[in-house]
Amino acid sequence: MLQEMRVTVWAPGEAAAAPPAAAAPVAVAAARLAPPPPAAVQPPPVVHTPAPAAQRAPVATTPVAPVAAATAAATGLAVHAPQALYPGADPARTPAGLGGGWLIVAEIPHPAEPLSGDAGKLLDNMLRAMQLHRHPRVFLAALERAGSGNGNSSDADVAGQLAQAVVTLRPAMVLVLGHVAARAALASTEPLGRLRAGPHTLAGCPAVVTYDPAFLLRSQDNKAAAWADLCQALAIVRAAAA
Repeated sequence: MLQEMRVTVWAPGEAAAAPPAAAAPVAVAAARLAPPPPAAVQPPPVVHTPAPAAQRAPVATTPVAPVAAATAAATGLAVHAPQALYPGADPARTPAGLGGGWLIVAEIPHPAEPLSGDAGKLLDNMLRAMQLHRHPRVFLAALERAGSGNGNSSDADVAGQLAQAVVTLRPAMVLVLGHVAARAALASTEPLGRLRAGPHTLAGCPAVVTYDPAFLLRSQDNKAAAWADLCQALAIVRAAAA
């Protein structure tokens, strides 16, 4: 407005305002050369020095129960729940003299298919020779080597589970096949020859011990002795039913 009125305007501020523009690069350069502000000082890490053994607090421990100690000295066997081998057999056509049922105890490599493979087929043939395939209450308590998540069981555990199976099923005879099964069922360390010779009971039920099918496949000469044991088991059942 003053210029339009032709009034001379003195602007000393304009001359003074120029230096700041030139001073800006200096300020930037000074900022670049200035040392960075000191970082916040972090406290040194605290190092915990372990106290001497005499000054340490005692660590609470859980006592090992006697059952755990027994499991440590385990047989390495797992007991499967008894399964019916011939559930489709007609009870009305069951031959006389076979009693109210049988429980077979044997080490089985494939418990889900106990009658498969060469040993399973031989077991089936042995039971068929006794006419047990016509009995709907023939059960198998399979023993399996533990190690696939099954866990180990001590001698007392295996014998107790098998005894409970006898109480539940109430068979007329327990047929124990093989040394491994005999030691597990009877909780005995006697050799198989002595176990075959003597009479046994399991939870009040008569039991007969003989060779297992896998052994008979390797030793054909013992098949006659095994058949004699099976006949003895049949004789005991028939005598009890008479």
